Amino acid sequence: MPDNEKPTLLIIDGHSLAFRAFYALPVDSFSTRDGQHTNAIHGFIAMLINLLQKEKPTHLGVAFDISRYSFRTREYPEYKGTRDVTPPEFIGQIPLLEEALHAMGITTITKEDYEADDILATLATQGAEQGYRVLVVSGDRDAIQMVNDDVTLLYPNARGVSELKRYDRDAVFERYGIEPHQYPDVAALVGETSDNLIGIDKVGEKTAVKWINLYGSLDGVLEHAGEIKGVVGDKLREQQDRAVRNRKLNHLICDVELSATPADLERRPIDETALRAVFGRLQFKTLLDRVLTLSGSAVDSGDADAVQDAAAAAIPGVRTLIDEELGHWLATASANGQTPLAVRIERGADGITGFGIASQTDSAWVPWAPGRPDYTALEEWLAGDAPKICYDSKADIKALRGVGIEMGGIAFDTRIAAWLLKPGSGAQDLVKQVYDFLGLTLPTPDPNQLVPDTDEISIATEAWYLLQVADYLADKLDESSRRVLDTIELPMVPVLATMELTGVTVNETVLSRLSGELAASAADLAEKAFAVIGREVNLGSPKQLQQVLFDELQMPKTRANKTGFSTDAASLADLQEQNPHPFLDLLLKHRDASKLRQIIETLERAVEPDHRIHTRYEQTGTSTGRISSTDPNLQNIPIRTEVGREIRTAFEYGEGFSTLLTADYSQIEMRIMAHLSGDAGLITAFNEGEDLHRFVGARIFGVQPADVTPAMRNKVKAMSYGLAYGLSAFGLSKQLRIETNEAKQLMTDYFARFGAVRDYLRNVVAQAKIDGYTETIYGRRRPFADLNSSNRVLRDNAERAALNAPIQGSAADIMKFAMMGIATDLADRSLASRMLLQVHDELVFEVADGELDEVSAIVRHRMGSAATLTVPLDVQLGTGANWDAAAH
Repeated sequence: MPDNEKPTLLIIDGHSLAFRAFYALPVDSFSTRDGQHTNAIHGFIAMLINLLQKEKPTHLGVAFDISRYSFRTREYPEYKGTRDVTPPEFIGQIPLLEEALHAMGITTITKEDYEADDILATLATQGAEQGYRVLVVSGDRDAIQMVNDDVTLLYPNARGVSELKRYDRDAVFERYGIEPHQYPDVAALVGETSDNLIGIDKVGEKTAVKWINLYGSLDGVLEHAGEIKGVVGDKLREQQDRAVRNRKLNHLICDVELSATPADLERRPIDETALRAVFGRLQFKTLLDRVLTLSGSAVDSGDADAVQDAAAAAIPGVRTLIDEELGHWLATASANGQTPLAVRIERGADGITGFGIASQTDSAWVPWAPGRPDYTALEEWLAGDAPKICYDSKADIKALRGVGIEMGGIAFDTRIAAWLLKPGSGAQDLVKQVYDFLGLTLPTPDPNQLVPDTDEISIATEAWYLLQVADYLADKLDESSRRVLDTIELPMVPVLATMELTGVTVNETVLSRLSGELAASAADLAEKAFAVIGREVNLGSPKQLQQVLFDELQMPKTRANKTGFSTDAASLADLQEQNPHPFLDLLLKHRDASKLRQIIETLERAVEPDHRIHTRYEQTGTSTGRISSTDPNLQNIPIRTEVGREIRTAFEYGEGFSTLLTADYSQIEMRIMAHLSGDAGLITAFNEGEDLHRFVGARIFGVQPADVTPAMRNKVKAMSYGLAYGLSAFGLSKQLRIETNEAKQLMTDYFARFGAVRDYLRNVVAQAKIDGYTETIYGRRRPFADLNSSNRVLRDNAERAALNAPIQGSAADIMKFAMMGIATDLADRSLASRMLLQVHDELVFEVADGELDEVSAIVRHRMGSAATLTVPLDVQLGTGANWDAAAH
């Protein structure tokens, strides 16, 4: 019977594929509200749906192991003994997976004392004998031995379970150079690390394949062992019992007595009630829709082809629309602006080339040609309040402004939402989001192939996938995180987009002069350093520095690292403090000069033809919610050094403006600490306008505020901020260069007078251990999975981070509220002045002629009223011709 007329038996190694899915999909992204992890289940079912669509099996079964123990472990107790303990997040997922499979009408099979591979081998043998086309899905390489003319192995690749490599006889021979039935002989000689089967020493895969091809089988190799020369021959003769044992254990049993035969595995209709119940508990909305769509036609018609047709219908076809048709479609698809649509912008070398727009049931491709009148409906929809779902809406706003179109109605941004869900993770592209959250793989052409073997999907289909990701994330976000998204992060997007497009004017002559001076200084310092040691070395090479410092100069060793002893900045600064040396002093100065020159060179490269630098503000770049700056980073320019201040003099106001205005929150984190802790002493200090550190110092040291010396004040300042960052007595002693006992006493005296601060810091960590996260004043959450870790280092690091997260996160939120308010007021009053930079707790503005008083009032009001705390928010303003001169 031709293969296309045979029934198809699809059999799956359940545990193998579930484990692969578990490690392929992030644990934190897949869990129910009651804490049940579901990544293995989600990945497995997504893979299964893809298989059903592609292979259209008529018969289907999933085999599971009952336990790690079988007849093999009785014979060889060490069998699979090196495998790690099952991750706690995986435990409990297999029973739920089996329940889901049963609801989908899929038979699961187990057998006491045997492994899932033995079940698959038995069914594959029976299926081939009974005229089936057999497909075996397994991530265990032992399954290769099942392959023959009627049996094909589908093996997961390194990415997990989303892509399966097809192994028929030809593919096995191409990969290994042997017939499938010979694979166990090769594995017996080489060994299987995953099964703890130790092979013959010195025998690798190439050697084993050569022997098997030469002698036909393992038995043939052992019969001719005496003919094999060299060390490898000696090892074979000494250790042949290993190969015999391995071959016995890796041989799959093909005649296990099972509860089901291939005929019993005929596909059955789903139990929709049960399916909705189990998928509801698992919170698999998207997967539920896919399974129902996939199964509906197949159940009604009994035609396997209908399965593929129904699955294809789940992803809507793409229609090309312009003119009146587009306007009608937008109105219909969005229910006249009530239902969110996902939008993707396609960009080419010359800018925007088109738009992809999608609803749950339809998608449209809109080719773009600027200036044509038939795009009015699109432009009005983009600029209007109709809700839109985006990925990286800031980039979309900037692209659209480049062609003179505004974008309004941003209702969801999956890039930002994913970060709010897991703030510690980096930004993911849409392909990664679709894979991590939906368990699906978007076709992505290899950019290195001249003729890609994968077709790129339409931008409109991307928009449909974006909509599914948004649904997933919207369901996962808790109420407070959704509020942060809606009231803080999304409204910030156009503000940051405007600042990026505006940029800041830079005096390139100043930068060039500073760069030359620093280059000369670095060269001079290097020559002096070389003179001290009598030879030239690479001052940027840790290896050469280790030789000079620790071998030639015999300086005390720093902390050990992989290459010897540390030569990083902190280690060498400590070394110079404790054991000063002329070479080390010159080295540190050379590093400072080189680092500053690198900063300047980065700035010079970033200046665009308009003589302005357009940094990129990253909303998703930190765990706390603070905005970061990249390309270039304008937040890392030193402010406490003379050269750092000179670099800031290069930042000036542009043509048509009269001055720069800077505005800075004074001690905002300590003010938030006072508010959150409710400490009466700190609140009094701020409300009475006292110098906080002098006020605190007076109470700790038992003197009048006027008698607090600069040294006392510095100790108090370091400790006040250090406590908020989880600084220990040892850390404080290092920072202040005092004895640890003195630092301990300082902390004791501090808490004796400001006990509410101590209680607050303790409660933050204790509550976070219960909740699993900290929360800012406005509800921004930061998860801390390691707070209850058995690893002390991880636990301590998490506790320190948890202490400061509510404080720093609240400061970030307050700054964002202030920026939104200022941007609104500047626009509402039609002022020409512009907000240019956000650097930590500081804002920089470019002020137009005659607007300084009005802009200053707006800035002071909006920053001062951005939050209602028990202490005032103090805002300091300054003006000047450049950033440094405007400092206050």
